[in-house]
Amino acid sequence: MLAIPEYGRHIHKMIQQVLAEENKEERNKQAQAIIGIMGNLNPHLRDVADFQHKLWDQLFIMSNFELDVDAPFPKPDAEVLAAPPTPLAYPQSYPKYRFYGNNIKGMIDVIVEWEEGDLKEALVYVIANHMKKCFLNWNKDTVEDKVIFGHLAELSNGKLVINSEDEVLSASENLIRLTNKRFAKGSRNTKNKKYRNQKQRRK
Repeated sequence: MLAIPEYGRHIHKMIQQVLAEENKEERNKQAQAIIGIMGNLNPHLRDVADFQHKLWDQLFIMSNFELDVDAPFPKPDAEVLAAPPTPLAYPQSYPKYRFYGNNIKGMIDVIVEWEEGDLKEALVYVIANHMKKCFLNWNKDTVEDKVIFGHLAELSNGKLVINSEDEVLSASENLIRLTNKRFAKGSRNTKNKKYRNQKQRRK
């Protein structure tokens, strides 16, 4: 099995030939030549920071860290590269109303710190509408606005309060229709893409 399959078997064979070379000066020349070839195989990475450093690291990896040459960069540590990656820190919060998701709770936590004004009121209304859509996606075909306003107040610890008599959210059927329309559009795009791919293959 190749250490870095992207470079192909020929590059790996060239590295094995360098390993078999007893003259260090000749090994240095051959290693430099291989680095040049590797760079030509990745022209899109030439503007990436430390591009040459990456190539030399890959050269040592493909030689199983056995290559003895005068490289412009220190040889990478095999043990460090072999170490398992650090586990990702997944969110550990479990909201009471999971159908709203953590993003909604995060938005609420941010907006409660905003100064009072028309912009804050407008955004609170937008959040409430999105909460209603999320509720409808996972629960029922309809929901009273006062239920959403109650959840909003609860999730904001009573700091975001909307009077159900003064404000009216989008109708449930409109939110459901909008969600279904987007889903249908996504399905059509997927089907059209499959059709175009099949048509291109026939050509």
